[in-house]
Amino acid sequence: MLTILYRGPLASCDYDCPYCPFAKRRDTPEQLRTDRAALERFCGWVAGQDQELSILFTPWGEGLVRSWYRRALVTLSRLPQVRRVAIQTNLSCRTGWLGDADRDAVALWCTYHPGQTPHDRFLTKTTELTALGVRFSVGVVGLPEHLEAARLLRAELPDSVYLWVNAAEGHEYTDADAAGWIGIDPLFEFSRSPHRTRDRACRTGDSVVSVDGAGTVRRCHFVPEVLGNLYDGSFRDALRPRPCPLDVCDCHIGYVHAEQLPLYDVFAGGVLERIPAEPVWLPLPARRENDLELIRSASHGRSVNCVAAGETTH
Repeated sequence: MLTILYRGPLASCDYDCPYCPFAKRRDTPEQLRTDRAALERFCGWVAGQDQELSILFTPWGEGLVRSWYRRALVTLSRLPQVRRVAIQTNLSCRTGWLGDADRDAVALWCTYHPGQTPHDRFLTKTTELTALGVRFSVGVVGLPEHLEAARLLRAELPDSVYLWVNAAEGHEYTDADAAGWIGIDPLFEFSRSPHRTRDRACRTGDSVVSVDGAGTVRRCHFVPEVLGNLYDGSFRDALRPRPCPLDVCDCHIGYVHAEQLPLYDVFAGGVLERIPAEPVWLPLPARRENDLELIRSASHGRSVNCVAAGETTH
């Protein structure tokens, strides 16, 4: 299976986060037409493939306020060769359109921006996603001024929803600082400091590639070397295992593919939408209660693997 990280030319965003270079940026009508045409061309290419694909849209701006991104997720989710299609989003869009998507394939990586949207409004959107049966994770940027808002969100989200924390770019965390964020996201240590990656194995450039709006293929968003083009197929001969040429990798969408880290096991089945395979964020008693719920479900005729008990109950 080939994983594609797609980032078209879209750069407009409806939020005004002070740390983001795309805050309140506005694309011209011509730029929006170019982005739409690029995305539609990409979807047409996907539709013509026999190979299994997983796709993560990582737009610089906010994609789901644009109809063509919503339509792309619905269309691609219904294709039999698409194992997963996900997108990074601030969740400012409406959610009802996801009712037309294949919920086994579609997923959202949602970022909560305190101060940019009311807490209750964002929480309502997550409730709507849960009701629709859409897989999603929620996260925040680990700025000190966001800590209490993140704690409140964690307290109000269902136990089934993972809340991740991204280390703020350029921000150093003392052990005491980190402890506060680890209390929300036990996996925060993976984000806390950049990972040394030079000359170490990475799946990018082999089973994972980055694609831009023109179809230019690179190993990932952070390595400028061109491997070829998606639309003429020239990238395929360049796919092979290769070490990372960068000293460090400090972005989750990059280092999650580094073979030195255990994250493909941690996020098995949910790498693109950033959902761990096991509810590592739950306190042990809650995890045990969750296992009991699985056992109760099994009593209605389904076989369930009980991780805590280490056995299968029928």
